[in-house]
Amino acid sequence: MADSYFPRWRQQPDAVEGRIVGTDERLAWPQMFAMGIQHVVAMFGSTVLAPLLMGFDPNLCIFMSGIGTLLFFVLVGGRVPSYLGSSFAFIGLVIAVTGYGGHGPNLNIPVALGGIIACGVVYAVIGLIVSAVGTRWIETLMPPVVTGAIVCVIGLNLAPIAVRGVSGSNFDSWMALVTVLCVGAVAVFARGMLQRLLILVGLLMAYVMYAIVTNGLGMGKPIDFSIVANAAWFGMPHFTAPVFNMQAMTLLAPIAVILVAENLGHIKAVSAMTGQNLDRYIGRAFLGDGLATVVSGFAGGTGVTTYAENIGVMAVTKIYSTLVFVIAAVIALVLGFSPKFGAVIQTIPGPVLGGVSIVVFGLIAVTGARIWVVNRVDFSDNRNLIVAAVTLVLGAGDFSLKLGGFGLGGIGTATFGAIILYALLRRKPAQGPVA
Repeated sequence: MADSYFPRWRQQPDAVEGRIVGTDERLAWPQMFAMGIQHVVAMFGSTVLAPLLMGFDPNLCIFMSGIGTLLFFVLVGGRVPSYLGSSFAFIGLVIAVTGYGGHGPNLNIPVALGGIIACGVVYAVIGLIVSAVGTRWIETLMPPVVTGAIVCVIGLNLAPIAVRGVSGSNFDSWMALVTVLCVGAVAVFARGMLQRLLILVGLLMAYVMYAIVTNGLGMGKPIDFSIVANAAWFGMPHFTAPVFNMQAMTLLAPIAVILVAENLGHIKAVSAMTGQNLDRYIGRAFLGDGLATVVSGFAGGTGVTTYAENIGVMAVTKIYSTLVFVIAAVIALVLGFSPKFGAVIQTIPGPVLGGVSIVVFGLIAVTGARIWVVNRVDFSDNRNLIVAAVTLVLGAGDFSLKLGGFGLGGIGTATFGAIILYALLRRKPAQGPVA
């Protein structure tokens, strides 16, 4: 109801196919629980993959994704259906500031945590400003040509990391390609919810194949299952305290701009699907996402963001009840208390993880291009053409820039470059395409 902070969720009689369940409605509790599990599975692949690529503890990050989602739910008053999971926007710069080699635990995580917290603070401040003055200024600074280029750059900037990770041996390279084929096969030939989980299902297929070839046939490095056998079923997550290094903080703080663009696009998408105008909650959504990132950073987790995977589940099921995400968050908290679950994740072979990375990073890049297509960005306008072209090269080439003690990596220079370049060129008259 409009006069209460949280909705008063009305129960629908049953889950009839095609019937929309609104944000302020719910199904019977058994059905709600099943939907919560589905959302956990949908976010699982990315929320596990992102921490592994940065050397974080995936068990802790899943736990913090549950904490972050509940915090977000409270900040938006239960009005915006979203799940918060580990953000891929942090991967490149976290690897840069920690010098992570790509395999095993990252020994310099505390330095990255200070930067993640700084990013969360900037993000939360942007949320407060938006709550006070609205979103028009953000939409003016970051139109689709800019946001599309920024998202595309994230994938392109990470591409060399994925390739290097599977180039250790000829066997590793071939297994990475097998993993790519597994994910591709699920994406093309599977149907329904199985197809929605293409990353997770493809990874599992490649994992089984790797185990057969190595543990069974003696080719390549076998999987060590002893860590799973020795892990306890229940235990506390391993928290890590942050270290506040100014260089790391200045490198990671600008990621807040990317998260703003990402979250804004997700809320607009949910608004279109539900038929409800959620613009008045955008500032609170930014604030909730920013505070969730700060809390995650203080505990030893990654920065978080709203998840497109879960938006996809809502699009398929037409169930938008925000209570579903409370259930999903609680399930994630329970998984976070299982060291055995975390040990299973740690057995994922490097070549399999690298192959999945190739697909995921490519999908991120293509998602940026999709923003251009969906919003019909006019590339006959030289302004749009130049902004996109320069942004892509700055990010893909990892162009770094230092101004005194302030440094920006490829994603940072591309992000700010796109925003500044668009602002500088926006008054120029439209001309024909560049020859």
